[in-house]
Amino acid sequence: MPEKGENQSWLFYRSNFVLQWRLHMLTAFVFFVMVVVWSMDGGTIKSVVESRRFAKQYLTINPHTQHPLTNLTEQKQQQQQQQQQQTLQNFSTITKNVTADTPLAQETNNNNTSAPPRFNMVLNNDKNVSFPQNHSDGVLENPAPGRHQSGGNVKWVLTELEPNLTAYLLSRWLASGGEPCRESRTVEIVIPGLDDKDLIELTAGDRHEFGFQALDESKNLVCLGGDYFETDLSGETWKSRPLVRDFGNGSYSISLQVHPDFAGDYNLTVILLYRHFEGLKFSPWRFAFDKQLRKFQIKFVKGHTQLPKIKTCQKSDFIRDLWLGRWTRYGKNDGCQISNDGRYRCLAPDFPCQSPWCSGSLGMLESNGWVYSSHCSFRLFSADSSWNCLKNRWIFFWGDSNHVDTIRNMLNFVLDLPQIPSVPRRFDMNFSNPNDASQTVRITSIFNGHWNETLNYEGFNSLADEGFRNLLKKYFSEDTLPDTIIMNSGLHDGVHWRNLRSYTAGADYAASFWKEVMDSVRRRGLAVPLIFYRTTVATGGYARTLQFNPNKMEVYNWVALEKFRQAGLVTGVIDDFDMTFPWHFDNRCNDGVHYGRGPAKMKWRDGVIGHQYFVDLMLAHVLLNALCSK
Repeated sequence: MPEKGENQSWLFYRSNFVLQWRLHMLTAFVFFVMVVVWSMDGGTIKSVVESRRFAKQYLTINPHTQHPLTNLTEQKQQQQQQQQQQTLQNFSTITKNVTADTPLAQETNNNNTSAPPRFNMVLNNDKNVSFPQNHSDGVLENPAPGRHQSGGNVKWVLTELEPNLTAYLLSRWLASGGEPCRESRTVEIVIPGLDDKDLIELTAGDRHEFGFQALDESKNLVCLGGDYFETDLSGETWKSRPLVRDFGNGSYSISLQVHPDFAGDYNLTVILLYRHFEGLKFSPWRFAFDKQLRKFQIKFVKGHTQLPKIKTCQKSDFIRDLWLGRWTRYGKNDGCQISNDGRYRCLAPDFPCQSPWCSGSLGMLESNGWVYSSHCSFRLFSADSSWNCLKNRWIFFWGDSNHVDTIRNMLNFVLDLPQIPSVPRRFDMNFSNPNDASQTVRITSIFNGHWNETLNYEGFNSLADEGFRNLLKKYFSEDTLPDTIIMNSGLHDGVHWRNLRSYTAGADYAASFWKEVMDSVRRRGLAVPLIFYRTTVATGGYARTLQFNPNKMEVYNWVALEKFRQAGLVTGVIDDFDMTFPWHFDNRCNDGVHYGRGPAKMKWRDGVIGHQYFVDLMLAHVLLNALCSK
């Protein structure tokens, strides 16, 4: 008996202990849940609710079940057709007022960045996608996609960087999913204003903006942006990159505009190169989609639209951060043959430019009639005019190997020094006019792909080396200084920095370094050099999917430009990315990473004898416009 009583006491104690332990655990859990709930503010809860509503509105409805005896192949085709019809029906019947996420590059009409427009998304069968309403400042002259504006004055389509761009990019790049439409990946698009037309006819001069929507493999709407579309608008005498605007929710727009002088037949091509910023990854070739989604034939017909006349570039025109230019053609020699020295002398050297698209001798560009213009047009320099501009000046280049090619091409083709076959990555030399020895120009070039001029793939990180920093400082510590600096963040940065956040830190440091150098010049009472930031090229052909792909380098251009502007360093911008983009789809004008390799009558990368080098030669003339304009 005593033993039994002792066992019962032990059991009672154990039961009481377990009950108390469970009570403590339950109390702790309730307290934890209360803390979590209290930490959530109303905005967070509201965002969760709205995101779920958003997903419900944009999810497509599954097609009706087919008869079980239907042939499997026919059933699959019918399902696909019904699914596509349902997607288009959903896309064209949803009505929703939203404030669109601010595009990465805003559309403007002047040098001031406009506020992001408010969008009234009315998706119906009659009007397709209605984009921004008219604003008093004329931000968008053509709110309804595909609708012509006949007559009157229309402004050129222009664009500017988004304010606080880097922070905005980082927030979009790190945006979380959580909903099916935010987790899905784009494989197709729908463009109601173009897809439903057999014959596309637009008025030349007018601005035509078409909205389009990203779709996943099931034809459901994607509601997260960041896809990278390559666009090309090409005709016999016109080649440009139409502006694509990303509204951050899976919807985009493309703007088309052709000057009335170039009315005719065109091809509009849309390629999806990367999905949701995947081109910014460290190994982007693993994520490249690179699929042509559309190729439309469009006829631009003359109307009564008047566009502002393009004027020859002045110094103030280089303030604009982003250019939306075009290549136009005024002569063509179908029988042009490459010479033994690899050059394409297709037009006579004195073949004239056509006003207002350029001035000077177009034949000297060796482009078989092509020339580039943007918000202003460029003067093509003769040897005499270029020497008159550069005499007694000191030009300092800091950037990648594309600088090296441009300097050599300027010496050979513009300054009439063909006896200089090449220049090294790092040099400091004086060059004299062969026709007037009293005219000299000092050119310094410091390669920034690596602190060791024989190596690569460091980019802005080359400034981590103290010896390299001291080398640069030396040129700005004497009594005589360069009067102009031309710099860029090169393709090497696309290889070195593992992600956007790390590159941002590198660009910050580079800007702070150069600010320190310029501040030291000011403290000594000397004139600070003019600084022109030249954006990096759009890599071409096979290199479109590598670590320095166009998606990544365009974003890196924007971030670096913003950091250098914030440091008060930028006098002007030369947008070489925009200049090279229309020619980057293959390797006819580039070897993948260079547009200015010297002429040579030998097999080029695409297997054809010879290559076109006029794109970089055009850059040499644009640089002279920046250096010599008043």
